[in-house]
Amino acid sequence: MTDPTIIPKTHPGGTLLILDVEASHFSEVLDRIYPIIIEQEGVEDKAQQEEIYHLLHGRGDQGADMIRNGVAVFDDTLDIKGINIQVFIRLAEEISDVKDQNDVPVRYIWFLACDQRSHPHMPKAIRVANKMESEPYKSDFASMGSKEDFEGLMDKLAQKEDMHIPPELQATGKFAGGIVNDIKRKIPHYWSDFRDGFSSKSIASVFFLYFACLAPAIAFGGLLAEKTHGEIGVMEMILATALCGTIYALVSGQPLTILGSTGPVIIFMGILFTVTESYGLPYLPTLSWVGIWTMVIMLILALTDASSLIRYFTRFTDETFAALISLIFIYEAVIDMVKGFTEDKPVDVALLTLILSIGTFYIAMSLSRMRSGDYLRRQVREFLADFGPTIAMGIMTLIAFYIFRGEVNYETLEVPQEFKPTADRAWLVNPLEAPQWVWFASIIPAFLVSILLYLDQNITVRLVNNPQNKLKKGSGYHLDLAVVGGLVGLCSMFGLPWMVAATVRSLNHVRSLNKLETVKGKEVITGTIENRLTALLVHVAIGASLLILNVLQLMPMSVLFGLFLFMGVASMKGNQLFERLRLWFMDPARYPSTHYLRAVPTRVVHMFTAIQAICLAVLWVVKTSIIAITFPLFIALLVPVRFVMDRFFDGYHLAMLDAEELPEEEEYRESD
Repeated sequence: MTDPTIIPKTHPGGTLLILDVEASHFSEVLDRIYPIIIEQEGVEDKAQQEEIYHLLHGRGDQGADMIRNGVAVFDDTLDIKGINIQVFIRLAEEISDVKDQNDVPVRYIWFLACDQRSHPHMPKAIRVANKMESEPYKSDFASMGSKEDFEGLMDKLAQKEDMHIPPELQATGKFAGGIVNDIKRKIPHYWSDFRDGFSSKSIASVFFLYFACLAPAIAFGGLLAEKTHGEIGVMEMILATALCGTIYALVSGQPLTILGSTGPVIIFMGILFTVTESYGLPYLPTLSWVGIWTMVIMLILALTDASSLIRYFTRFTDETFAALISLIFIYEAVIDMVKGFTEDKPVDVALLTLILSIGTFYIAMSLSRMRSGDYLRRQVREFLADFGPTIAMGIMTLIAFYIFRGEVNYETLEVPQEFKPTADRAWLVNPLEAPQWVWFASIIPAFLVSILLYLDQNITVRLVNNPQNKLKKGSGYHLDLAVVGGLVGLCSMFGLPWMVAATVRSLNHVRSLNKLETVKGKEVITGTIENRLTALLVHVAIGASLLILNVLQLMPMSVLFGLFLFMGVASMKGNQLFERLRLWFMDPARYPSTHYLRAVPTRVVHMFTAIQAICLAVLWVVKTSIIAITFPLFIALLVPVRFVMDRFFDGYHLAMLDAEELPEEEEYRESD
């Protein structure tokens, strides 16, 4: 057996390099490096030597904390003060029987151990593992032969990390430069976006998203009709959803994003109606001018690469905003489920509403969990998990129709009887009917709604583009913002509600297209079916719904309440804020072995979570208050709040808690 090449540390905090170690499993590797570590660290105390030996021997059997892209990382704690072990090992041959989630065998090992809860160089090890996905880095590490080579690679990596901004969020400094780059980035994938949509998972996604998008359109349309005294209603909402969603699916940069009207947008349009009513102004012409100015502002933002500013939004802001939208869905669903008990309605109607809602939610959740279950074959489990929401709605609708119809007068889907505007008007709105001063004064509310649409659109697209979804085709923030701006102008000319990226619907769309595998009892995302076909078919189907309004009237509203609840709960998955909130009620001895709990003191984790929870509470209060029109400004304030936290938290702790990409070592920890 050939002796490995040993390159000693150049300073106490440096890295010991051991290159071309011949071994067939972890235990053999760690046994071989034990005498090297003892010699290089100058450990003479027998008790300390024994502690290091037992640590290495035990970890060889236990396995690594993280395995990614052929790199295994061990992070351990020693009771020996002043010892800071950092060893980078390159194996002569790969360990073929130890692989990461992508079946890449282990070739490199980081072994870290010190007297702290987590080694200070753990983030560096994670970055190296992430970068090893790139062939140039693999080649560089494979040919590395000296301390200078290693340090050069580390410096290069640090420079890349400091300068790293996703291509989609880089400001070009040129007029329309971002839009041009987005188009160039997406054109090579345009036809594959349709071809890749042909799969059973896509079919399940279309059935699920059809109801998941139609139901909010009807619900929000009814709410808007109430807030505008019938000026805009369900018909306009369905038409706008179908029209804008279809156009967006065809020309957007990130077609996985689903457009729709959102709660904050509805609130804003309702407030605008109240203002016009108080000043005696015609609502729809005034709305047209606000929409026209909004379109102009949005196009200016898109043409000047303003979406690049979204890079200042971090996981902290994204998860707070996403949590708010999830809670809105859950809250509205629960209120609708139980309001029959508080209103003057028959008890049997209220009880059936609750049963159908909970039944839909329970079946959808149960089927979605079958993917990681033990029963039935994998293909069957995949089918049931993908079609879970559709199956749940079908079962509960059939139960209501065949068992209770005629016995209980339950509420069904309220849709228009014919294709015409809610109000007695022509489809095309004449903005010139508004007084001339309104033509220019409308820029003030347009500025506020532009902030709302800018934040809602870009934050949602950032969440869709989360690295954990393993997207490969890139995005198009600037192009998407321009498309949304143009659609706002188009809708305003026809008296239609404004559409923007809908967070919960978009996240559920992506999750319905995630490729999942079960690793150690946990579902792991291995990729996503990136396509335009699912979103296109969903919105074409919503448009076609206008031809079968009498059929849609058969669906119980309570089934849609259950779907809303499922969407809200499902969108909470992967939101680290909710995971950390659970810790407040858990036995510390039962805390999960996550990367941030191993690296950050518990009190710091709780403090970070408390600040985030307070921000979430403030957003909720503002949304429901008389100053709801300023809601966009409070979302934007999440950025300076996060910046201020840099002054009160350790930088390393924040890096672990607010990382752009969630480290996955807890998913592949061998001891789990």
